[in-house]
Amino acid sequence: MIGGAGQSIAIVDGDRQHTYATLHAAAETVARRLLTAAGVEDLQGVRIAIRIAPGFHYVATLLGVWRAGGVAVPLCLSHPEPELAYVLDDTGASLVVSDEAGEDPLGRLAAERSIAFRLARDLVATAVGKAGEPLPVVAPERPALILYTSGTTGQPKGVVSSHAALAANMDALIEAWGWSPDDRIVHVLPLHHTHGIVNALLCALRVGATVDMLPGFDAPTVWDRFADGQATLFMAVPTVYIRLIQDWDEAAPVEQERRREGARDLRLMVSGSAALPVPVFERWRDITGHALLERYGMTEIGMALSNPLEGERRPGVVGVPLPGVEICLLDDDGQPVPEGSEGELYIRGPTLFSEYWGRPEETAAAFRDGWFQTGDMAVVEDGAYRILGRRSVDIIMTGGYKVSALEIENVLSGHPDIRECAVVGVPDPDWGESVCVAIVCQRELRHTKLRDWAREQLAPYKLPRRTLRVPELPKNVMGKVTKPEVRKLFETSD
Repeated sequence: MIGGAGQSIAIVDGDRQHTYATLHAAAETVARRLLTAAGVEDLQGVRIAIRIAPGFHYVATLLGVWRAGGVAVPLCLSHPEPELAYVLDDTGASLVVSDEAGEDPLGRLAAERSIAFRLARDLVATAVGKAGEPLPVVAPERPALILYTSGTTGQPKGVVSSHAALAANMDALIEAWGWSPDDRIVHVLPLHHTHGIVNALLCALRVGATVDMLPGFDAPTVWDRFADGQATLFMAVPTVYIRLIQDWDEAAPVEQERRREGARDLRLMVSGSAALPVPVFERWRDITGHALLERYGMTEIGMALSNPLEGERRPGVVGVPLPGVEICLLDDDGQPVPEGSEGELYIRGPTLFSEYWGRPEETAAAFRDGWFQTGDMAVVEDGAYRILGRRSVDIIMTGGYKVSALEIENVLSGHPDIRECAVVGVPDPDWGESVCVAIVCQRELRHTKLRDWAREQLAPYKLPRRTLRVPELPKNVMGKVTKPEVRKLFETSD
């Protein structure tokens, strides 16, 4: 899975640098400890949940799980207890690895379910096992990773990717984006998301590059990383670029120039996970000289389309198929549409996921004659693809996350003061789409009170940014809420 070796630097973690030799040894140590604890020679697909802050321990644990034959289930650091519990129950995880003590919420959830709990620092500690003792040979088609993504059914679905699919993803991106051992990426992306795991972390490790892992996104820190002259790559969602622009605008002129010069030295900057607003593309180019490389992908397919490494990058388009990826646009009858006409985007190739965990019917329904239905509408313009939006009004793209409106509605409907609610995505210059909820109340309910209540059950990025009280929700003759009309309520209330 990873290609670096020796004393070249793999991970920069705060003020510490870790070589590839150290990383390989730590991953092997984790694998041996997991196998010893389980009393087996191969974990054979056992699901292991990982909730570890960005850094060396996360990477060593992830690789160690794979070397032992297990399936990694990365958990979101900001998810509240109900969402963590859902993933543990849905995957049937046998072990939780955390960097916090067992008294934390995740530890309590594990104890309630009789799931083994280990601290990452204990797994990664001093090497164990006999020298030369073989680790299992894991076939490429075996499952490696389960990432959770929202869908139109409301409950998040576990997307299972094989080792082969991850490798195909990495190899396509390495070829398309010119990755090399000389690269050094500034890593600020979440590590429960394919963007952060595959695009930014695993691609770097596969070629022997260096990953400078920050604990999270902080605009001044990122600008400092650009300015110190060591970084060659940066990948982020549009919201991050917006925050970097805002921070640049607030800096003194001499600091702006320092940042500008540092950013110009990077060889590549990538934007993805949400549509990049054209004004952001243009402003970033004015500040740094970089035309952001926009690409298109999703959890089920990995990356599928990309603007070119060399040549023109047009704002608003996501380029052409990556190596090994097949694309077609079909109408409602499943027929190809002519160039210039919009159709639903279908994907086929070795990067696709294996299944939705424990959901064979939904897995089958996601494919049409071997092609994965993305649910995204697109059009080909001058040889490149432009994404037009989701077919389903119940999917919201906010800050790089795909969020289910139905999941949020299910939670908010449990509030004692809400009679009915409807959640929609409303265009937002910072977030792509903003999560908004129209509510019919039993009694007065303030927006801040609703957010505080929902915070215990929903991840921060799923919390409503706007609340609109209405006497009734717009519905059709069948009594179904008409989401386009709900969205108009927010557009006319500005």
